[in-house]
Amino acid sequence: MGAGHSHLTEHRPAATPATTRLLWALVAGVVAAVAVGAYLTWPSSWDVLGSESLLYEDATRVEGVVVSVDDATGASVVDVTTEGWEGERDMSPTGNRALELEAGDTVVAVEVAPDQPLVFSDFQRDPPILALLIVYVVLVLAVAWWRGLGALVGLVLAFGIIGFYTVPALFDGANPAIVGLVTSAGALFVLLYVAHGPNARTTTAYLGTIAGLLMTALLGTWAVSAAQIPGVPSEAEVNLDFLEGRLSLSGLALCGLMIAGLGVLNDVTITQASAVWELGAARSDLGPWQLFRRGMRIGRDHIASTVYTIAFAYVGASLPLIMLIAVYDSPLSTAITSSEIAGEVVRTLVGSIGLVLAVPLTTAIGALIVGIGGEAGDDATAGSRDEAPVADPGEPSTA
Repeated sequence: MGAGHSHLTEHRPAATPATTRLLWALVAGVVAAVAVGAYLTWPSSWDVLGSESLLYEDATRVEGVVVSVDDATGASVVDVTTEGWEGERDMSPTGNRALELEAGDTVVAVEVAPDQPLVFSDFQRDPPILALLIVYVVLVLAVAWWRGLGALVGLVLAFGIIGFYTVPALFDGANPAIVGLVTSAGALFVLLYVAHGPNARTTTAYLGTIAGLLMTALLGTWAVSAAQIPGVPSEAEVNLDFLEGRLSLSGLALCGLMIAGLGVLNDVTITQASAVWELGAARSDLGPWQLFRRGMRIGRDHIASTVYTIAFAYVGASLPLIMLIAVYDSPLSTAITSSEIAGEVVRTLVGSIGLVLAVPLTTAIGALIVGIGGEAGDDATAGSRDEAPVADPGEPSTA
């Protein structure tokens, strides 16, 4: 029993040299394609970032604490704390019944003119959000250690790609489909290899995600055009169109669809790759086909859970809009296909299709690598072995 335990725990499937060369050649091809796409769509300027002011001309943004509120009129008195503007000032009612101010609230306001009351802008949310961020980072580092640190660093770098490439490239009039693919493939490369290290398991997840991403891009291109998805919510659509007329709002919807599906695809593929590797570590006698079948047993459960995860995520984000539509007397089919809901429906369906296709592709790649590199048994005894349960590492195998 002790020998069997030692053998099983020390065995770690590894790709053969030939397989490793093939994997890195495929990754190099993807990276080269990303580099070409980035070169073709690289922003000519970053001047658009921060170029528009949210304030009126000569207006000033100040912060302060609400001292008192007139319950009858909704007007309030604010103690301004911004340096150079200190002192108590009157502030006009918010004009929104959902925004009920109370004494002690920290707010952001706009001074249009010195002799006029302040105009409410928003609540000051920096302290609670910063506290949540600190708790999140500490928990990730405490639970995941160096792997968690790699994930956080990769996430920062990925958001850097979106901020300094994706957004200015779209404003520059670049093809949204290419920008979406370059962003997704580039961010995914950074995230996976920084968080999980450059190895065959990570490469399996990367290639499986790229395959699912390509399917998502192809289906999304057709769906956005065929369903005439308008792009973004009406207010944002009007503002973007006003700021920059070269933007394709339907193309923007496609780009957003690809980026939105990236996290779920990555989650599924890295889990499937890990599952296949652990199966290979527990049963080094399994060949590629047996590993694929066992891996897909896990994959089917993962598909089922992730599909409704995607659906509920979109429903939760769109709940106020769903409630608003539910108030009006219209058939369900009309509500679902309306411009407000259709975009979320298309995102859910296209993302789910890409997810379903990525699972078997990732599992197949991993099974081939582990099955060949792990000295798998021949096919003559595959049938009986496939039906045997996976041996517990602490017990002798019954296969």
